[in-house]
Amino acid sequence: MAEKDRVSRREFVRRAGGAAAGLGAVAGLGRCLVRAGQDGDARRPNVLYIMVDDLGYGDLSCYGADDMETPNIDALCRDGLKFTQFYANCPVCSPTRASMLTGQYPDLAGVPGVIRTNADNSWGFLEPDAATLPELLGEVDYHTAMVGKWHLGLEPPNLPNLRGFDHFHGFLGDMMDDYYTHRRRRNNYMRLNRTEVDPKGHATEIFTEWANDYIRDRADTDQPFFLNLTYNAPHVPLQPPKQWVQLVKRREGDIGDKRARLVAFIEHLDHNIGEVLDTLKNLGLYSDTLIIFSSDNGGDLPAAANNDPTHGGKEHMFDGGIRVPTSVTWPGRIRAGSVTDFPALTMDLVPTLCDLAGVEVPDEVDGISLLPELMTRDMKEPDRYMFWMRKEGGKYQGNTYYAARRGKWKLLQNKASEPYRLFNLEEDPREQNPVGKEHPMYSNLKEALEKHIQEAEKVRWKPPRRLDR
Repeated sequence: MAEKDRVSRREFVRRAGGAAAGLGAVAGLGRCLVRAGQDGDARRPNVLYIMVDDLGYGDLSCYGADDMETPNIDALCRDGLKFTQFYANCPVCSPTRASMLTGQYPDLAGVPGVIRTNADNSWGFLEPDAATLPELLGEVDYHTAMVGKWHLGLEPPNLPNLRGFDHFHGFLGDMMDDYYTHRRRRNNYMRLNRTEVDPKGHATEIFTEWANDYIRDRADTDQPFFLNLTYNAPHVPLQPPKQWVQLVKRREGDIGDKRARLVAFIEHLDHNIGEVLDTLKNLGLYSDTLIIFSSDNGGDLPAAANNDPTHGGKEHMFDGGIRVPTSVTWPGRIRAGSVTDFPALTMDLVPTLCDLAGVEVPDEVDGISLLPELMTRDMKEPDRYMFWMRKEGGKYQGNTYYAARRGKWKLLQNKASEPYRLFNLEEDPREQNPVGKEHPMYSNLKEALEKHIQEAEKVRWKPPRRLDR
């Protein structure tokens, strides 16, 4: 990233009361835990944040799938903390990625829907003044990189190198029309920083190679790194290498063709994640790296995804659309084999990593730090509201639908035109039997959601006129 870009972002963080303003009084909990976890060594851990695309809650063997083998992701769950109630911030891609970077609700970060190539069907513009996670970590000397799918803008100011990443090697766009040609509507969005590149091979394998190149490049430095590794897989089109499909069909017998391709796609993804983990281990960096694994939303049912035991899938506000398999691993620091049912959101990982690194969390951040739950498993569930929204494109012309949760109660709709339904998640985890409107939590959640919507409607999410081209 150019120094002038980095300086301009630092000035913003100061004005926002963020990291630069708080370096004199960094978060004591984070530094204390880092020191305690490293026997007096105050060096902050490296961070590898892996986000995959459209992975179903039940589509890993460690989350109950009986027709696939995912040993590497399983090992992350086994070696760290596995979440059973971790939620993406949206049932589709771009909004969750906005929350992953800003720690804000996506509509408050300017991304209420999917950002697309066609401006007439693009529903977001990342808030220019929002401090991002790589910017905040950069303030405490992390080297920051993104490898893989960006999906938060195709031009300045919303490019990875202009939003805090020192290094970007990946795909600016949304889905790939083909995992081997890497085009989207004939556009080549593959970039090395801001230079167009045209690599050969399967996109999952390319991103793995680029991630390994980055890790090797940083291995001999004393500077900690933050690597955001964001695979397009297993988003459609389902294009695993043919030999992986053949392996699944031989092993699983009567499995359907589409399901076989999805299983093979996920197993191929797992294999590549394993190669990145092996690189960390071979370089002696594994024990010094905190590793997050998650998905941007639930599995795509038309693509044969398995979201069991939840109901629904991608684009739904049922748990199947937003509850995602997630683990956090830090060998020797986070107790291996731990499982938590603490309800958490993608946006919570921003303040969590800020706390860990000793960065003051900006006031605009909506998430809460999960660090006590990661390190000591003694965090009490806060009495907070959790909100989801999605602005639709295409034939729905920008309609928006919502969900809200407080404790065991969840209010939702799956289309803007349908009424809200209230569910008790403890008694009805598959969201099959709505509770009547007369229940006091119906009005409680609806009123809280309306206040959130009013706040979000103040946020401009369309690009300035000078960028409308």
